[in-house]
Amino acid sequence: MTIKGKLIVLGTPIGNLGDFSPRAVETLKKVDFIIAEDTRVTRKLLNYFNIHKPLISYFKHNETNKTDLIIKKIMSGENCAIVSDAGMPTISDPGEELVKKCAKANIKVEVVPGPCAFVAALAVSGLPSNRFTFEGFLGKNKKAVKTHLEELKDEKRTMIFYESPHRLQKSLCSFLKILGNRKISISREITKIYEEVIRTTLEKAVEIYKNKLVKGEFVIVIAGKKQSKDELLSLEDGIESAKLLLCDGHSINEAAKIVSHKTNLKKSDVYKELLKEFEIEKFTDLF
Repeated sequence: MTIKGKLIVLGTPIGNLGDFSPRAVETLKKVDFIIAEDTRVTRKLLNYFNIHKPLISYFKHNETNKTDLIIKKIMSGENCAIVSDAGMPTISDPGEELVKKCAKANIKVEVVPGPCAFVAALAVSGLPSNRFTFEGFLGKNKKAVKTHLEELKDEKRTMIFYESPHRLQKSLCSFLKILGNRKISISREITKIYEEVIRTTLEKAVEIYKNKLVKGEFVIVIAGKKQSKDELLSLEDGIESAKLLLCDGHSINEAAKIVSHKTNLKKSDVYKELLKEFEIEKFTDLF
């Protein structure tokens, strides 16, 4: 059978409808049908933008049954878009299995990027963003939570979690108990009227939200484990990293600043050593 249709993974607003791109609107107007996590939520979005298309409900508990039906419709020549209630499908939302099966069936899969809560929260967290790990939601029982967090005790990258309001306090206590006191950023209702970002420590966060009634969805950004003395980058290694940046066109000042930002090294130390290297190697291909 000739494959004529395609699947489009399409991001929707995480709160503010003004974030919905013109391309996303145009795409939804052109597809033959739309796959939605919750058809009631998606219908409100479609009505706002005057889009009228058939909807297929697609959520965690019916993915297995609906995937084959959707594949069949695409194989028959229909184009479709998959959306979640908010943000990018497949990111802690339904869609991963469908994308996998489409790829296996050689069905073309395209993406129309849109807002993503964890990226937005990381950007305003004030915590290192050059390397991070997205961990999604914690498990639903104590054993699963403990196992998950035990695996992250030595994680040096910034960690990002999603959490619901009724589990927030319990999760914060678990983070503190297993990971220890860390810098943390808690974002709530991103892009909405009551958007809030709290930058604090885990100890203080537990106190802030103790017995506090909260609403909205939360993104928790936690600092990674600090490097031990044995793991700290030597000045020699830092200079080698800076040289590579010079080769990429950065100035000595820029290279020293970047290396300092990403390591334990002082910018002034890296800068001084680079100046010495510059005097020795200024006639080489390094510069």
